[in-house]
Amino acid sequence: MAAWLVWLVAGLILVAAEMATGGLWLLMTGLGALGGALAAAFGAGPVLATIVFAIVSVALLAGLRPVMLRRYQTRDIRTNTQALIGAKATVVVPVHGDQGRVKIGGEIWSARAHHGEAETFPEGTAVIVVEISGATAIVAPEP
Repeated sequence: MAAWLVWLVAGLILVAAEMATGGLWLLMTGLGALGGALAAAFGAGPVLATIVFAIVSVALLAGLRPVMLRRYQTRDIRTNTQALIGAKATVVVPVHGDQGRVKIGGEIWSARAHHGEAETFPEGTAVIVVEISGATAIVAPEP
């Protein structure tokens, strides 16, 4: 089997294995192995291909991995009901204290006013979701 093919298979396996770990170590070493495959494909011997693998892997681990980790860890990704907080909604059934319904992004949610009985919102009013409590949207007037 050709040396470049061994490097290529090793690189692809490492890159694929990264999907299970998420630490970016295997991705960087997999890309280093692909660098070794490229060197071997251009006629480099096993020693030179291994040196290319090591240099590319270390460079990626030292240079690219920290940048990618910072970007990945600083992203504020809200999911599920947390993604609805701050969303605009429209009242479809008047909201009186603890009852009513709003439409949030095409879905109908039960709703109640943020300040309880003190607030009421007639049908068609634009409101903002301030909290999700169970399956109920807590809404306040749009600023």
